[in-house]
Amino acid sequence: MRSTALLGVLPILPLVYSQGAPTSSKRGLVHVPSVKYPADDSIWSSSSSDLTWYYNYRSTPSPAYGNSAKLQFVPMLWGAPSDPSDNRFLNDVQDQIRSGTNITYVLAFNEPDAQANGGSGVPADLAAQAWIREIEPLRKQGVKLGAPAVTGAPTGFLWLQNFFTACKGNCTADFIPVHWYGNFEGLASHIGQVRATYPNMTIWVTEYANAAASLEESQSFYNQSSQYFDRIDYVTHYSYFGSFRSDVSNVGPNAAMLTEKGDLTDIGSWYLGGSKTNKVPKGAAGRNAAFAGSGLIVLLTVFWFLV
Repeated sequence: MRSTALLGVLPILPLVYSQGAPTSSKRGLVHVPSVKYPADDSIWSSSSSDLTWYYNYRSTPSPAYGNSAKLQFVPMLWGAPSDPSDNRFLNDVQDQIRSGTNITYVLAFNEPDAQANGGSGVPADLAAQAWIREIEPLRKQGVKLGAPAVTGAPTGFLWLQNFFTACKGNCTADFIPVHWYGNFEGLASHIGQVRATYPNMTIWVTEYANAAASLEESQSFYNQSSQYFDRIDYVTHYSYFGSFRSDVSNVGPNAAMLTEKGDLTDIGSWYLGGSKTNKVPKGAAGRNAAFAGSGLIVLLTVFWFLV
C-alpha cells in the first residue's frame, strides 16, 4: 500500500458531500484483529453494522466470524508459494465449499508489485503459475475471481500487464481490486484509469484511506469517496482501511474507525451506517504520524492468525 501522485486525467465529480450515513450493501471489512482488544471484533458484526462481507488476507475465516451469517467471507491468496506442488489455498477454499460455506469470491496477491509496506512482492511469472494452479480451478465451481490487488503506483499497471502476459490466456479475472492512499481527486482519477484499462471488469476498492491527513481532510475524503463508490455501478464492493484503534494506525490516527479507547469515530460510525459520534481519534504518544504504509498492520494480522 502506498500513496501516489495523481494518475491520468478524469473529470472529478463535485466535491459536495453530506455528513450523513446512508446504508450500502457494497461495504465490507478489512479485518485487522487486535490481540490486545479482541472484543473490538464484535463491533463490525453487530446488528447495527452496515457491513456485508470481509477479508483477512488469508484463505480461512477469522475465528471471530467463523459462524457469522452477516459477514460473507472472501478468501485471499496473499502471496505465491514457491513450491509448485503447494495447493493449500485451493484445498482450503474447496474444503469450505464442501462444508456448505458460501464462497462466492476470492482475492489474490496483496500488492505483488511491492515488497515493503505489506506488499507480497511476487514476480509476475510466479504469480501466473500459482493462479493457474490454485485460483483458476475455482471458476469451475462458480467462484468469481479477483485480479491481483496491486498498489496505486504506476508499477501496479506494469505488473498486471506482465502478469496477464505470463498467464498466456489461462487467467480469467472477473473483477479488479484497487488500493489507494491519497486524496479524493487522486482516487477518482486512478479508478478512471483502471476502468479505461480494464473496461470489462467490475472494480472492488479493497484498501483505501487518506493517509496521514488532518481530521477534517480524513472525514471529507471518507464522505466524498463513499458517495462516489455508491453512485458508480461498476464499483461493486469497497472496504475502508481503518478497522483498528487510532493509536496503532499506520495510516494516521485520523483515518482510523476507532479511537484509542475503542469508541467508533465519526468515520467508523458513518461506515457502519450510523450517525456522527463526535469522538476524536488520537495517536500514540510520541508516535511519528507520517504515513508509513499498512505493512506493519498487515504483517501483524498474518502473524496473529499463525500463532
